Amino acid sequence: MTLEVTSDIAQNGGIWRFPAGQPLLLDSGARIDGLEVAWASYGALNADRSNAVLICHALTLDQHVAAVHPVTGKPGWWTRLIGPGKPLDPARHFILCANVVGGCQGTTGPGSINAATGRPWGLTFPVITIADMVRAQAMLVEAMGIETLQAVVGGSMGGMQVLQWAADYPERMFSAVCVASAARHSAQNIAFHEVGRQAIMADPEWRGGDYAHHGARPEKGLAVARMAAHITYLSETALQRKFGRELQRDGLSWGFDADFQVESYLRHQGASFVDRFDANSYLYITRAMDYFDLAATHGGVLAEAFRGAKHIRFCVLSFTSDWLYPTAESRHIVRALNAAGARASFVEIESDKGHDAFLLDEPVMDSALAGFLDSVDAARGLK
Repeated sequence: MTLEVTSDIAQNGGIWRFPAGQPLLLDSGARIDGLEVAWASYGALNADRSNAVLICHALTLDQHVAAVHPVTGKPGWWTRLIGPGKPLDPARHFILCANVVGGCQGTTGPGSINAATGRPWGLTFPVITIADMVRAQAMLVEAMGIETLQAVVGGSMGGMQVLQWAADYPERMFSAVCVASAARHSAQNIAFHEVGRQAIMADPEWRGGDYAHHGARPEKGLAVARMAAHITYLSETALQRKFGRELQRDGLSWGFDADFQVESYLRHQGASFVDRFDANSYLYITRAMDYFDLAATHGGVLAEAFRGAKHIRFCVLSFTSDWLYPTAESRHIVRALNAAGARASFVEIESDKGHDAFLLDEPVMDSALAGFLDSVDAARGLK
């Protein structure tokens, strides 16, 4: 069965339920039957379906990459890169983004109803990996009749998916863009994720992961998890520039209200996050990131993961102030690509905005991405 994508309107999308007999087989040995994947697209496939660009999203993002988010009402998270005259132009690209497996914006995850029980999966949902997420994306792309992706693009956890695509499906992609990411999760990053997970599980409303069945929500725990994680997305310089030690009001409260502006900012980040994200999805997706180690399944040698990717054109970007996925991680990826004989361009971008720079106004990144994608379009005869 082929999912027809023929619309030439600015935005298309929906939820694709995979046919019976086509389960998602997971790295854990479990399987998901009746998998549903929520996706959004911009532009239209050309006659030979050669202009598709897959965008892979980060941990707390989703498929609404360039349209108004249905929950928050805010613009898509990469609208600065997608649109007429932008690096990803719907006039010549079919831009596709799918919510990852385990997510909470329409793709099957722990908040979905388990057909076998009629109840939300909760913690009975099988543990997933980055490779599982990519496997589901590959199934969706195949269902759309797309044989070769023009590019696979992503930042942060999205960059991990890009690398997994290059390792698992090199024959199905022409180019790859990996931004602010790494080929494996560090001990420090695992530690930060564990703090967030423990905050969620310590919330009495978590109910052992069965909160949806009880009509409860572990909002306080999820908010704290978001607050802790958000600190890692910024740099000390950015925090100092934005907030310093500025107070919320005249004088101190001599208590534990949000005296400092930075405290109020983090509390706002936590409170707004719980309106659009599911606590169990946070547990599952952070665990998938922690398990990510691309070299581990290739004898511990990262270059071996890219042996089949010699034909792929790679662009790797990092930011000087990103301490979550520092430039050293990107250099490690580039060295492995070179060792495997793949073509890789690398740019370290001067920025004081921290890891979140890939989501913010960064002209150097936009220019580098535009130049790379233009060269890919030219090589594929799309310009």
